Amino acid sequence: MQDATRLGIPEIVEQIVLSFPAAIHFWNADSDRFIFLEAILWRRERVFNLIYQMDVGAELIRSIPWKDRLLNHGLHMVALLRREQLINLKASVPVAVLQMQRELQWFKEVEKLTPPCDKEERNADGMTPTEVFYNTHQDLMKEAEHWMKDTATSCTIVAALIATMVFTVAITVPGGNNPDNGHPVLSKQKAFIIFGISDAVALFSSITSALMFLLILTSRYAKEDFLHTLPTRLIIGLTSLFLSILSTMVASVAIVYLVYRDNKAWILVPIIALASIPATLFGALQFPLLVEMIQSTYGRGIFSNKNDRAPIG
Repeated sequence: MQDATRLGIPEIVEQIVLSFPAAIHFWNADSDRFIFLEAILWRRERVFNLIYQMDVGAELIRSIPWKDRLLNHGLHMVALLRREQLINLKASVPVAVLQMQRELQWFKEVEKLTPPCDKEERNADGMTPTEVFYNTHQDLMKEAEHWMKDTATSCTIVAALIATMVFTVAITVPGGNNPDNGHPVLSKQKAFIIFGISDAVALFSSITSALMFLLILTSRYAKEDFLHTLPTRLIIGLTSLFLSILSTMVASVAIVYLVYRDNKAWILVPIIALASIPATLFGALQFPLLVEMIQSTYGRGIFSNKNDRAPIG
């Protein structure tokens, strides 16, 4: 039972409980911890959810204030980040900022289940759960901050280059202007309208992206920022940057079409193929991270509600 909880195998835990219902109240004499606290300590959300959804879940939640030999209760345990937990975290979550977000999600979830009078309890080292969290997550916070700043710096440069390029193209009208009325010569061409719309979208989205990444660079990087603020800014920044790259490619293809449509139409095929490469590469490399970040920040989350499945036990 303890090994299944520690390794995060809810199927075994469920089978043991169905066969021996009293096993859910297993108490480890070596560590002075109930099985529910073991799931919290080792960050096994599937086992945590399974136990929480049981009929006896409410009773087991009351074991959170139970203290071990070092006077750590459930909130202290979820605030701890030792080498074993860090290895499991890095194996399940790809980048440092999402790892920090996952740790905060765990802390907030257990904090909701902890009685208010126990949230400021001190352990044998004289530390509250919040102090334990700060003390054991300093390296991870620095790693997440470093990753965010590196990503924001690189993307800011790209966004600024795109904004400069599309603004220059916008004031240098393809085909020139009519000397009689000053209107663009090609203004009635459909390709010119596509060019104008794409260029404007690229300009505004690249500026939006640059602003988001600048906000990331100037953030205070407090603990709470990694839960929603920084991931949200990164999501907006990456999405708008991808949109600006895609719009720039469309505008470029429209210009090439306007220039070569009459006498060298054959050149359009390789140009369109080459224009799709940057957007495809960016999407292939960043899209999985973007999707995971959106799911982690705005999805259902890793914790289930009490009524998500039929009660067990």
